[in-house]
Amino acid sequence: MTHSPLRPPTMADVARLAGVSHQTVSRVLGDHPNVRDETRARVQRVIEEMGYRRNSSARALATRRTRTLGVVASNTTLYGPASTLFALEEAARAEGYLVSTVSMRKLTVETLSEALDHLSDGGVEGVIAIAPQRSAVEALAELRRPFPVVAVGTGSASTVPSANVDQYLGARLATGHLLAAGHRTVWHLAGPEDWQEAADRVVGWRETLEEAGVEPPMPLRGDWSPLSGYRAGQELAGWVGRGLTAVFVANDQMALGVLRALREAGVRTPQDVAVVGYDDIPESEFFAPPLTTVRQDFSAVGQRSIALLLDLIEGRTPSGPTRIAIEPQLVVRASTYPYASPPGTAPPG
Repeated sequence: MTHSPLRPPTMADVARLAGVSHQTVSRVLGDHPNVRDETRARVQRVIEEMGYRRNSSARALATRRTRTLGVVASNTTLYGPASTLFALEEAARAEGYLVSTVSMRKLTVETLSEALDHLSDGGVEGVIAIAPQRSAVEALAELRRPFPVVAVGTGSASTVPSANVDQYLGARLATGHLLAAGHRTVWHLAGPEDWQEAADRVVGWRETLEEAGVEPPMPLRGDWSPLSGYRAGQELAGWVGRGLTAVFVANDQMALGVLRALREAGVRTPQDVAVVGYDDIPESEFFAPPLTTVRQDFSAVGQRSIALLLDLIEGRTPSGPTRIAIEPQLVVRASTYPYASPPGTAPPG
């Protein structure tokens, strides 16, 4: 007797057609060693012919494992959070886990609690929280968590296990590059005040200038968008000729707006003002001019955070630190080059 084409095949259908017991089919699916090669091959052939798919709910009941991880995220339209989410899904899949994602407009104690309850009802074994805002980091620390939680995108502020790109180091790389090119100072267009990663970049920029004996200018603020970069660029253009020759911008999208504003004001990049961005979005090498920027390794963030979460789920002692810092990389392109002081001025000293 064959199974009805109106319903999906069951394990019993596979056993009947292969001429084996239900338990033998289960052993083949579980890759149990005590199955003869000939029998294993016959069962696998029937599984393929019938298009049988094991019921994940039944497997979870039997093993008490769902092999599902949760991700809580916000601001997933922005490059950083979106790239982080993709990297997490890839890393989880490579480890044989599915991902259930809850996207919230803003992460607060209430919305995080709601998201964790939803994921808990779905049987996830652990959760990754993409929590770039300080308010989200604080909310995460306050919550009682029914399963292991690892945070990403939290910068230096995380009090729970985390994996993050070292934003402080990235800012030092960008600022140091411009100082080494001969610029007397470096202006900064920072991200939103509530974002810890933006705050870490401000600290890295400021401390690099102070160590070089330079008084940091007052940073400008943007909201990560090209429009906010454009408006800041219009303001920065007014300082050209009055000491401004280099700008470190906290993300590439804002840098795009800065470049346009400078160009419209007749300011050349990099001849008059050098510009460094942050993120290395795919389009940055096609900006006019191609943008020097800081590359974040989101793939490494995904792999390291998933590995840390699985260690916590399995009750293993993590193989490394539980607050992981991943080094960024400076990518030098045509928006910066060694700066020559204007004729009649002393070289930087």
